[in-house]
Amino acid sequence: MIQSEKLEKCLKKVEKPARYIGSELNSIYKEDPKLRFAFCFPDVYEVGMSHLGMQILYFAINEQPLLACERAFAPWPDMAEEMKKESIPLYGLESKLPLSEFDVVGFTLQYEMSYTNILYMLDLANIPYKADARREDDPIIIAGGPCATTPEPLADFIDCFVVGEGEEINIRLLETVRRGKEAGKKKREILRDLAELEGIYIPAFYAVDYDENGLIAGRRALVPEAKETICRIRLHDMNEGFQLDRQIVPFIETVHDRAVVELFRGCTQGCRFCQAGMMYRPIRERDTETLLTMADNILKNTGYDEVSLTSLSSCDYRMLMPLVDELVRRYESDNVGISLPSLRLDSFIVDVLRQIEKVRKSGLTFAPEAGSQRMRDVINKNVTEEDLMWVVNSVFAEGWSRIKLYFMIGLPGEEMEDALGIRDLAYKVKEAFFDRPKEEIRGHFTVTASASCFVPKGFTPFQWAPQDSLETFFEKIQALRGSIRDPKVKFQYHDPYTSRMEAILARGDRRTGALIQEAYTRGQIFDGWSEYFRYDVWEQAMEAAGIDGDFYANRTRAFDEILPWDFIDIGVSKAYLKKEYQKAMEGITTPDCRGACNGCGIRNCEMWEEFHATAPGIQ
Repeated sequence: MIQSEKLEKCLKKVEKPARYIGSELNSIYKEDPKLRFAFCFPDVYEVGMSHLGMQILYFAINEQPLLACERAFAPWPDMAEEMKKESIPLYGLESKLPLSEFDVVGFTLQYEMSYTNILYMLDLANIPYKADARREDDPIIIAGGPCATTPEPLADFIDCFVVGEGEEINIRLLETVRRGKEAGKKKREILRDLAELEGIYIPAFYAVDYDENGLIAGRRALVPEAKETICRIRLHDMNEGFQLDRQIVPFIETVHDRAVVELFRGCTQGCRFCQAGMMYRPIRERDTETLLTMADNILKNTGYDEVSLTSLSSCDYRMLMPLVDELVRRYESDNVGISLPSLRLDSFIVDVLRQIEKVRKSGLTFAPEAGSQRMRDVINKNVTEEDLMWVVNSVFAEGWSRIKLYFMIGLPGEEMEDALGIRDLAYKVKEAFFDRPKEEIRGHFTVTASASCFVPKGFTPFQWAPQDSLETFFEKIQALRGSIRDPKVKFQYHDPYTSRMEAILARGDRRTGALIQEAYTRGQIFDGWSEYFRYDVWEQAMEAAGIDGDFYANRTRAFDEILPWDFIDIGVSKAYLKKEYQKAMEGITTPDCRGACNGCGIRNCEMWEEFHATAPGIQ
């Protein structure tokens, strides 16, 4: 255990010491479990504690009598410096035990630009970050989360990837490790046992061959347990099994300080840029009664004054209006607010917002995603300018005056005219606000157009598409900045350099692991934070690692190319993704599959009976 005197000495010298002390309301400490697991979030405490997945797995694992789940976060550089001075290794918040004394250390992979922080945290824990350098008594290092579905850039560092939804597999994984250790098995024997579980990928059990052009020629299994295809695990029924009834309540403000209730998993909108929309299919809804019980329990056990109804597309929940009505009825007198993280551009959302505003009113965010209708058809964002204008006029009439519009630039096939459509839409929203009788204009109006740089992702129809060059990104950004001159219209944009590195890692193969290591050894950590990201250092790392950034970011892939993640089966077929890419290039849209099956490849889709008017079959 970490010496309390040394830790107190560190805490007196750092910003926000409450990040590092634990003991928050609802946190759980177990004195002597049979297996101790560290759930590591490779970012600062305030970000990690806002992540619903951490809360779910923390309590689900701690429900098991023989298992303990603790938390660890990436220390801010000021704390890391003090820890090194005092020879304090990275520790679990609950027990204050060094991570090197845990049985299993797991990382959640939410964002490619957090990859250097994984090496940073292992280094601070005195655990070798290269898998082949770890000793028999070092913990087994696992990783899960969305980016575990394209895992190869981290293959050199991770012993075991969990591909899929954590509730379904993590407890089985930890129990397999516990039984193996109790039986006296060596680490490699335990990994072979894990390889037999569905959804588990052990990178050391495979070799990858490349051809003379640097493309993947094939993969070879090195042990009998190594499966040819890793099938992504999903939870089949959201109403069964573990239901979150509390959350850890931090001592300090976090990114999202509220109760969170997950309405459903999956999405049927079919946006062609969206990895989560493909990966989390099919839709699995929670019953309204289950959700009300969860909200009641979490509010009772936390004291929060806001409930967020979260999902990939929360407004698609079929019983949303009755749910909101009942939540308002129960909690309006207690001034408990209700929030929706995503708002749909149709008449239905206005009715929902009218109910929500009874408690409190905030700014509204809508996502047209692209500046022109042509590009919205390319990406299959089935909304029109008329939809947007109808909704903003309706919410202005209800008293809202602050609007944020979210876009992407650099989408496949985008021209400068399409990008400048972002400006045009923002100006039309402003004109709609002021083009009303003076007595109806209330509040201080602003419209913010926020643009991120498109990053092609695996398991989407755009996985074969090139990313825009840095030069093209900056041309579009400068054109938008130069043409938006109204003080009531604000323009924000994401750094293209960061987006380029994200694209390189998002579609990287095993060779990009050397790039991550080179960047880390040159001091790169917290690359998702603008104050710490340095593109010049990443350029040096690419040169040292022999990585051609254009090969990964700006190259069009052929349909018959073996992609680094092709050995993983998420359920959606590659044939469907190819068809969607071809339709995108022709500007042809695909309807929401709640009406009729589009043949994406998902087997035993629970939506057939619940949502489909017709189901012509899976291709």
